[in-house]
Amino acid sequence: MPIVKYSSEFRDKTIAQELARAIDAEVSSQRAYRFVEFCGGHTHAISRYGLEDLLPANVRMIHGPGCPVCVLPASRIDMAIRLAERPEVILCVYGDLMRAPGSQGQSLLLAKALGAHIRMVYSTLDAIRLAEQTPGREVVFFAIGFETTTPPTAVMIRIAEHKRLEGLSVFCNHVLTPSAMHRILENPKIRNTGGVPIDGFIGPAHVSTIVGTQPYEPMAEQFEKPIVVAGFEPLDVLQAVLMLVRQVNQNRHEVENQYSRAVTREGNRRAKEEVSQVFELREQFEWRGLGLVPNSGLKLKQSYAKFDAETRFAIHDLRVADNPACECCAILRGAKRPIDCKLFGNICTPETPIGACMVSSEGACAAYWTYRRVRDEQARQTS
Repeated sequence: MPIVKYSSEFRDKTIAQELARAIDAEVSSQRAYRFVEFCGGHTHAISRYGLEDLLPANVRMIHGPGCPVCVLPASRIDMAIRLAERPEVILCVYGDLMRAPGSQGQSLLLAKALGAHIRMVYSTLDAIRLAEQTPGREVVFFAIGFETTTPPTAVMIRIAEHKRLEGLSVFCNHVLTPSAMHRILENPKIRNTGGVPIDGFIGPAHVSTIVGTQPYEPMAEQFEKPIVVAGFEPLDVLQAVLMLVRQVNQNRHEVENQYSRAVTREGNRRAKEEVSQVFELREQFEWRGLGLVPNSGLKLKQSYAKFDAETRFAIHDLRVADNPACECCAILRGAKRPIDCKLFGNICTPETPIGACMVSSEGACAAYWTYRRVRDEQARQTS
């Protein structure tokens, strides 16, 4: 692949066609290739740029659970709503969480409309400023995301301690991608649901800018599956597919780094230190679509327990069922595609979302709605 320096070059049509021809030349017609793109950012890149149309028919991309809003179970939304309904609490929430579905049609947006104290924020600094401006209130930050967004939460807590912001706490929902990938590979019911075995993973690049590529190495060795950490531009994804195809053909199962312009094996040492000072592993955490996943979530260490909203407000875990008509759970496992859901594009649209996969900007259903449905409809009309 030619050296590229500017963002526009990572979308170069000529280079994309060269990569597509290279993939086509190296795939074997005697087998199928099934690769999971773990992150919703990859799913959107694949849909937006029509990358599947460039791949051979026997190379299939499977959408994974790599969207923090999508994998957050409805029970955690319900718990947050209960928090926000307390008269002394102001709940700080990122915008893409506002419409995420809880149980029985609840959402944070609806709770806000009914009088709950909920503020949309753009960063952890917004929560700090609000806590400084409202000393008589309990400001709770709804912390969510993979390893990428965890360091800012850790820094926020350390700032709160330094400034003695007694009214600031965190409702922690940070989760870990290697644990989820391990869960998918170790559990046959999850891995083969819908008869879809997995030949390799495209790993999320933004996560690896923090943790590096090393955490995936034991998994690749144990399950003999190649993993390629890749960026989110179309040429990044195509090159990652080519690297996976070569590994499968050569019977290799290594962790390779396509996104070398930003990712190293060791990751960001300072960011990892900040996280390790504040957080520790939960024994288990619930993921939508994957169930309870061991060692996949973070919680505040005992030394920072005064900033833990679950401890401060004695919040207890809930278990609630997802909407049985919505196929979001199966989509997150890679067992179904958005168009396999009877609600997709009918009852469930971005304006009237039923499932988290349509709500989130990184959700697979949102990607299909925005990019794929038009091409699928055009293909049906011309066939």
